[in-house]
Amino acid sequence: MGYYNYYGSFVGLLAISIALYLLFTGSGEAFNVARFLEEVNPYIWAMTGIGLAVGLSVLGAGWGIFITGASILGGGVRAPRIRTKNLISIIFCEVVAIYGVIIAIVFSSKIGSTPIQENVLYTADNYYTGFALFWGGLTVGLCNLLCGITVGITGSNAALADAADPQLFVKVLIVEVFGSIMGLFGLIVGLLMTGSTVPFAAATSVTA
Repeated sequence: MGYYNYYGSFVGLLAISIALYLLFTGSGEAFNVARFLEEVNPYIWAMTGIGLAVGLSVLGAGWGIFITGASILGGGVRAPRIRTKNLISIIFCEVVAIYGVIIAIVFSSKIGSTPIQENVLYTADNYYTGFALFWGGLTVGLCNLLCGITVGITGSNAALADAADPQLFVKVLIVEVFGSIMGLFGLIVGLLMTGSTVPFAAATSVTA
C-alpha cells in the first residue's frame, strides 16, 4: 500500500511541477484539452481503442488462467479427479479474450482500407467514430479485464472446494458462470456505444 501511495504522490508532484513551469513561463495555454482532442488524429483514437479492447481482454484472460490454473494443479495433487472437470474454468477465462477479439474485428470494420487525405480527415463524423471506438474499446477491455480476474479467482476457489468436497463444485460453478457473464455485458455495451458510428469517410464521400 505504501508503494502505491508513493507512486501516486510522485506522479501528482510531477504533474504540478510541469503545470507550474508552463504557467510561469507564459505557456499556460498548453493545457488546452479541447485543442488536444481536436489535433489528435481520429485514427489514433480508433486504433488505441481497438488495441485496448484486445490487450486488456487478453490480459484479463491470462491473469484468470494464471490464478485458477495454479489452484487446479495444486488441488490436483491431493485429488487428481478434479483436474479434468475444472478445466471449464480455463475455458471461461479464455472466452474473455475471445470477446476482445470479436470487438476488435467489429471495430476494425469502421476503419476502412482506403487512406484518407489530411484535409478531409478532421470531420465531425470521423471525430465521433474515433472517440466512440476509443471509449468503446476501453470499456470492453476494462470489463473483460475485471471479468477475467473474477472468473480466475472464482475458478480457483471452485477447484479447491471440489478437492475438499465434490458436492461444492456445482454450487461454486454457478457463481463462476454469473461472473463470466460480466464480460458479455461489456461486449454489448461496446457494441451499443459504436452502433451509430459510420466508417471513416474518404474525400469523395464527405458531406458538407
